[in-house]
Amino acid sequence: MPDPSNQPSPANPATPTSHANQKIQFPGHDGQPLAGRLDMPAGPVKAYALFAHCFTCGKDVVAASRIAQALTQHGIAVLRFDFTGLGGSGGDFANTNFSSNVADLHAAADYMRQHLQAPALLIGHSLGGAAVLAAADGIPEAKAVATIAAPSDPSHVVGLLREHAETIAANGEAEVQLAGRPFRIRKQFLDDVAEQTLLAKVSQLRRALLVMHSPVDETVGIDNASQLFIAARHPKSFVSLDHADHLLTRREDATYVANTIAAWSQRYLGIDAATLPAAAVEEGLVRVEENHAGKFQQQVTVGKHRLLADEPVSFGGLNGGPAPYDLLLAALGACTSMTIRMVAERKGWPLEHISVSLRHEKIHAADCAECDTRDGKVDWIEREVTLRGPLDAQQREALLAIADKCPVHRTLHSEVVVRTRAAPEQGTGEPAMGPGGAGASPAGKAPGG
Repeated sequence: MPDPSNQPSPANPATPTSHANQKIQFPGHDGQPLAGRLDMPAGPVKAYALFAHCFTCGKDVVAASRIAQALTQHGIAVLRFDFTGLGGSGGDFANTNFSSNVADLHAAADYMRQHLQAPALLIGHSLGGAAVLAAADGIPEAKAVATIAAPSDPSHVVGLLREHAETIAANGEAEVQLAGRPFRIRKQFLDDVAEQTLLAKVSQLRRALLVMHSPVDETVGIDNASQLFIAARHPKSFVSLDHADHLLTRREDATYVANTIAAWSQRYLGIDAATLPAAAVEEGLVRVEENHAGKFQQQVTVGKHRLLADEPVSFGGLNGGPAPYDLLLAALGACTSMTIRMVAERKGWPLEHISVSLRHEKIHAADCAECDTRDGKVDWIEREVTLRGPLDAQQREALLAIADKCPVHRTLHSEVVVRTRAAPEQGTGEPAMGPGGAGASPAGKAPGG
């Protein structure tokens, strides 16, 4: 249960780039700001989970990071956060206790309920496992709870402090070293954990429970898992984490935990067809649909490829992906680079590398000497092309001129017709979308209307 010293580092990376990892902040139980991370899947969100870390750990401890990131591969978004007084969160750790951790979990669920979606899955590691069991009754939307190496009694943590028990009793507090870091523990913390009746709460959980524990856990013994499992009512499951240590320091153990939780929880999360991963679309078609993460986030499917679009936090989004104009600039930049590369290869010119930087803004038409429009504002795109390699001046000039001939550039300077229609209802037999066909009806009119 103590905080490990294996925090993410360049030699032990814990933050892959295959998903959106967003920093968030929300008020805790006493108003102190709590620092959190929201791990989002690359595709549509099937369900939201709330993760509680181990005693004196933090949201970025290796086990929490790896489990959250692995769960995103199954379409499960995970909010993990630092409890009051830990990591990037505000407040004084000395003033906290098990009850305040439970209250912080309720605050996190409130934030998710208001800004995302209430957590359907609660996950807790070590003392965090005990905390989610205690908090579950106050999160009615939670349908399933998974614990990892959790104690059956929060007072188990007192064993870590046995050398300081007399000092704490005599002076009311003491500074203790846990995993090489100093923490101030007060008597109220010990009194609070002594008053907890966790097994009674587990017996009234009324939610599916998954207990995961290693039989060789030297910090929280396997007997704790037995006590939790016996106290719980069905549906309940137990998974043995063979050979895993308490902190799940091996990547394969954390991945196994995440994959097992994802598979086990599927039947309890009430996932409907609208939240399942989008199927690949036919070539030449792009599909954009809400994934219900925040106000604006969209799932974009292009053939077999998927990406997110969103708005910045300053605009009310989650900043989980590029904004629409960013995607437009990306399309122009990619087309520019590809076209230049094609020409350079065809001519056999020594072009080693291409980089295109773009910026978009709205400017007053009156300030644009190159524009035909004289009133209002116009869209202005600044494009800077860097060509690396032993090119002569004539070759560089020719390749820069090619930038204006890329297909996307020409589209932006051509007449563009965008026709909008309501999608046909399933089973009506109406024709599919296509140029020049009945599906290409003007906006506001159904085909044939």
